[in-house]
Amino acid sequence: MNEINELQKNCHLCPRNCGADRIAGERGFCGVTAEIMVARAALHMWEEPCISGKEGSGAVFFSGCSLGCVFCQNRMISRGQSGKVITTERLAEIFLDLQRQKANNINLVTAGHFLVQVREALILAKARGLTIPVVYNSSGYEKAEMLRLLDGLVDIYLPDFKYMESELAGKYSHAKDYPETAKEALAEMVCQAGTPEFDDRGMMKKGVIVRHLLLPGHVRNSRKVLEYLYETYGNQIYISLMNQYTPMPAVMEDPQLSRKVTDREYERLIDQAISLGVTNCFIQEGETAKESFIPEFDGEGV
Repeated sequence: MNEINELQKNCHLCPRNCGADRIAGERGFCGVTAEIMVARAALHMWEEPCISGKEGSGAVFFSGCSLGCVFCQNRMISRGQSGKVITTERLAEIFLDLQRQKANNINLVTAGHFLVQVREALILAKARGLTIPVVYNSSGYEKAEMLRLLDGLVDIYLPDFKYMESELAGKYSHAKDYPETAKEALAEMVCQAGTPEFDDRGMMKKGVIVRHLLLPGHVRNSRKVLEYLYETYGNQIYISLMNQYTPMPAVMEDPQLSRKVTDREYERLIDQAISLGVTNCFIQEGETAKESFIPEFDGEGV
């Protein structure tokens, strides 16, 4: 474990390789030190149906993020400005608390920069009776070699695949290497999780669901993402096409990001999914681009 902890001393857990000594209290590119910060741990109803179900997903929202998208809907926590510092022991207990609340799974939301501590907490919780599936909910901007530390501990991977266009990734997420990095990370996730499996209620037990958020004015990028995912993995994965982009105050001066996705833009993407032959797919209906769908990061359950 000491060897794994060293990963945060000259931090290279994520693709930023910022080198911060997070153990000593320095903040990395992710905005946080090595102290675990959690903003919310509660039943969450707004994931894909096979993740949330009727009872809810046991979502643990971690503070900080290694990507830092300019359009982030969770900016209050993604820059490490909100959240409660907890121990690894407490994190393990939170997992068990959520299981007692009848959560369908443990949903680790943006946990990559705390991967070392999360790994330890999962080992602890499983030794104490955690049996529900563990979901790793990620931006997709991960190092494949670090994800290997979770092999055998995570059942379901729920990554984003935001960009196939490097220029767009550089412009909106300061990460021109996003496409290649996300490809390598996704390959590792699929290798670990294998073919999707569901229980008799239709809840996912293991597998990979890749999310893609359509950005206004960028259907071309989305079409490229969809083509790559289906041509590479076919029915080995599920794809979740999202139209819920919500313009936040930080991007109101941007001519494209300052508006919602139009119905026509989303229809073009769905049409392409149909023409490609995609069958394992989630789509959104109705009005989803609302700030009311963003949870309160008030420390609930922490």
